[in-house]
Amino acid sequence: MIRELAQNLVDLIFEWGYLGIFLLMSIESSFIPFPSEIVLIPAGYLASKGDMSVGMIMTSALGGSMMGAFVNYYLALLLGRKILKKYGKYFFIQEDALQKMDTYFAKHGHISTFIGRLVPGIRQLISIPAGLAHMNLAVFSIYTALGAGIWALILVMLGYFIGENQELIDSYLKQITLIVLIVLVLLVSWYIYYQKGKKAKK
Repeated sequence: MIRELAQNLVDLIFEWGYLGIFLLMSIESSFIPFPSEIVLIPAGYLASKGDMSVGMIMTSALGGSMMGAFVNYYLALLLGRKILKKYGKYFFIQEDALQKMDTYFAKHGHISTFIGRLVPGIRQLISIPAGLAHMNLAVFSIYTALGAGIWALILVMLGYFIGENQELIDSYLKQITLIVLIVLVLLVSWYIYYQKGKKAKK
């Protein structure tokens, strides 16, 4: 039922063209869980028919993703500390935990943000700890755009080359998601090895 409601919303906003894609991806990238695949795969299919431009789809999708990410980032930046200092004790969150998070994001915020944008269920939330930790905005923006852009391109290309074959799309999406997760595990493993090498040299 939720997916049907989401699809009806997509159909409605697709009438708005690229602005609709921007709005939907803003929603998807903020607090509201919304599957980006039901936005960008159909958009890719429309591009294959010549009804839309891949470049404009990507621009709209990336702009929307960044907008949603900035909403989460700034809400966490401006309000998160106040809320956690007042109510964090009820969730066993102490001040030293926030300090550790600050230190972690100062050192590893770039890789965490990039990886987070490519992991289902986390991509919408990774902006919150980044904002809480006052992560450098330029670094946050670059790695958010990189991760969001890669994921958007994957979905648009699926729609472009596979079209309306939903069964084939589902199969390929699962395989691609698995491949992405494996690549991310390898990336994390390399990063940990690289960081240990730097410490050993020091």
